[in-house]
Amino acid sequence: MKIVIDGMGGDNAPQSNVEGAVNAIKEYGINLVITGDKDILEKEFSKYDFDKEKLEIIHTTEIIENEDKPVKAIRSKKDSSMVVALRLVKEGYADAVISAGNTGALLAGGLFVVGRIKGIDRPCLCPAIPNAKKGMTLIADGGANADCKPRNLVEFAAMSNIYAKKVLGISNPRVALANVGLEEGKGNDLVKKAYEELKNVDLNFIGNVEARDVINDYTDIIVCDGFTGNILLKSAEGVAISVMGLLKETFLSSTKGKLGAMLLKDDLRKLKSFMDYAEYGGAPLLGVNGGVIKAHGSSDSRAIKNAINQGIKFAKGNVLQDIKDFVVVNKESEE
Repeated sequence: MKIVIDGMGGDNAPQSNVEGAVNAIKEYGINLVITGDKDILEKEFSKYDFDKEKLEIIHTTEIIENEDKPVKAIRSKKDSSMVVALRLVKEGYADAVISAGNTGALLAGGLFVVGRIKGIDRPCLCPAIPNAKKGMTLIADGGANADCKPRNLVEFAAMSNIYAKKVLGISNPRVALANVGLEEGKGNDLVKKAYEELKNVDLNFIGNVEARDVINDYTDIIVCDGFTGNILLKSAEGVAISVMGLLKETFLSSTKGKLGAMLLKDDLRKLKSFMDYAEYGGAPLLGVNGGVIKAHGSSDSRAIKNAINQGIKFAKGNVLQDIKDFVVVNKESEE
């Protein structure tokens, strides 16, 4: 098994990518490939003591920047660290790619370089957010598809269900449809039709979920179009940041608060860690013909290491083959 890292992608590249790769090699014993400027990468890796036999550096001459237009960048910067990494997955040289680079470009590259699984209409991005029970809730789709058909939501549910089982270790994931109410029959035409279809799919479909229950461990998977999912995701992130900021402001506003903060220091540190995106690594792009993990743009080395672990579990869990098997079964049932 090999995992490839887009070495030049992300706000903290290449430092965080290199350190994350080193820590992953030490902890997981995995063989890694990293793409990017060889001189820069070798200089960074020289700072660390690790098994260099487990690392391969592939030199590239271009970088896809955050301000680049996604599709144009994928097509024009063919020797970029991201495109070369995606191509290694396409060619079967690596099992999964990890990138903290331009999100739009990675999604476009997943489609145009790695390619869509035959029978899947649209791939979906599945970010995870922490819930009140200290677990994770997947959002499918988290932003790859603004406009969807009922069939797309059913595919998102099925693919994320496989991922939740194989990578997150949830034996029977609860699947819910994002809606404006819990009652059957609520919502727009897309949601109503998707609800009817989801009832007839072999999933643990529990019905609708409202936005207020997103972080309450109401469900393991929230199915929605990418427009809705991205709003849910960004809202949850915003609330988490604001709550931590308000806590800090409150504790530092008085001597009593400062004393309380000292007493609660360990508990506050645990809360901060629980709400930290770095704990969850990245979001898989499901429905493409290979493992593609999008790490947060601001990923530090811990986030990169955890994203690599996601890639390992993705490959070991045969997520890709299970999705392909779902396509076959789904096609037979339609016939």
